[in-house]
Amino acid sequence: MKRNRRDFVKISSIAGIGLTVMNPLLASSTGGKSGMKFGLVTYLWGKDWDLPTLIANCEKAGYHGVELRTQHAHGVETSLNALQRAEVKKRFEDSSVTCIGYGSNFEYHSPDPAKLRENIDQTKEYIKLCKDIGATGIKVKPNNLPDGIPKEKTITQIADGLNEVGAFAGDYGQVIRVEVHGRLTAELPNMRAIFEQVTDPNVKICWNCNDSDLLPPGLEGNFNMVKKWFGDTVHIRELNTGEYPYQELFNLFTGIRYEGWILLEARTKPEDRVAAMEEQLSVFNKLIANAENV
Repeated sequence: MKRNRRDFVKISSIAGIGLTVMNPLLASSTGGKSGMKFGLVTYLWGKDWDLPTLIANCEKAGYHGVELRTQHAHGVETSLNALQRAEVKKRFEDSSVTCIGYGSNFEYHSPDPAKLRENIDQTKEYIKLCKDIGATGIKVKPNNLPDGIPKEKTITQIADGLNEVGAFAGDYGQVIRVEVHGRLTAELPNMRAIFEQVTDPNVKICWNCNDSDLLPPGLEGNFNMVKKWFGDTVHIRELNTGEYPYQELFNLFTGIRYEGWILLEARTKPEDRVAAMEEQLSVFNKLIANAENV
């Protein structure tokens, strides 16, 4: 199915991404207030909550978006039938929480053609699920540059896989969010090399706040290296732990007037997760306020 510029604009609108100079990652100027929104990835803090509990806890903590992770207690998988998918969609519609998308483990670097095809085909099944539950996209990852295979060959293979699932996602009004993840593929020069061969407009980068972001040429240099491919999601860890320069990162996102989701992919194990979520939201708001005053 061929898609023209009108279709692309429609897809971008569905995904909640501002369209500026044919680039849906930079939001249009809307004034002094940041358009960044805060949400949760169910990685650790939500992994054992069923769907009603997950939504309720997000509402309690003041979170308005969530990325559902595969194989977690909320049980939103392709095994759901049409009625069950509709129920998931309605639960979100009846709440203040947006189902942003689905966090999959699908990857496209394997030298085994059968394994590669399985990952691509399963991605397509979960794209259908995302549409049915009212989400706007699916997270995937490259995840490795295997030893013994020319790097350039794997990079082309990953890009080809992303182009295929991107075209499929476009027909369902979904976005492919490529997490900066994996051995070697998390390094931004390699991510840039992949995206230089990505031609489908539905495929975007999900910045992931890795230590490798700080490798030469540094955070700002790496950020600028790939910013034209940013989508509508960013993954962060706890904002008040570790040494990652979150204030500098938020300054950079504010500088490009980013209006996407900043999603907490927490790694600690607090006794009271809802209270910890509230604390992270407070830190997020302070970082945004600081960035707006730079």
